[in-house]
Amino acid sequence: MTWSAENNIIRRLSRNRFKLKRINDAFLFAREARVLQGTVPVSGMERLHDLLVEVAGEVVWRLEGMRGARGEFLLHLTVGGVIPLACQRCLSAIPFQLAVDNLLELVPVDADLSQDELEDDSRDFLPLEKELDVEALVEDEILLSLPVAPRHEQCVVPGAAAAGERINPFAALAGFKGKPN
Repeated sequence: MTWSAENNIIRRLSRNRFKLKRINDAFLFAREARVLQGTVPVSGMERLHDLLVEVAGEVVWRLEGMRGARGEFLLHLTVGGVIPLACQRCLSAIPFQLAVDNLLELVPVDADLSQDELEDDSRDFLPLEKELDVEALVEDEILLSLPVAPRHEQCVVPGAAAAGERINPFAALAGFKGKPN
């Protein structure tokens, strides 16, 4: 099933039971300063599943097109929500607050960018033909915002030594000392 906006810029495609949002012409979307917002169920972001304790909930996003001071086409993406990441020490859930707020500069795929432009850390480029899969972009930006090794501030690992208690890994060998084979 496909739905088109009045000027055929936005269409929704149905795959499985989730509606995926696509922008047919992202440059026109930015030029006309359009706004698109919605929610994405966490279950619809498959690349995120391995990092989560539970695949539940949803994230809220907003995409705003605009022109920059130099006339460049920009997309301002904000994403919010809470997702349950797996602690890398104890493997229990850490409620992680998403706070993505990125300004992306649209560039044609075949654009020749100078080395200085590519090394400029203040600019994030998004190379596109024209079409943009918004929910894939939201998932990409969520993945880029996650910590490398999430863990609790104070994490109690089962079977760990108490504070101040030192475990000698060779203590069991002391019992064998002096015993015949």
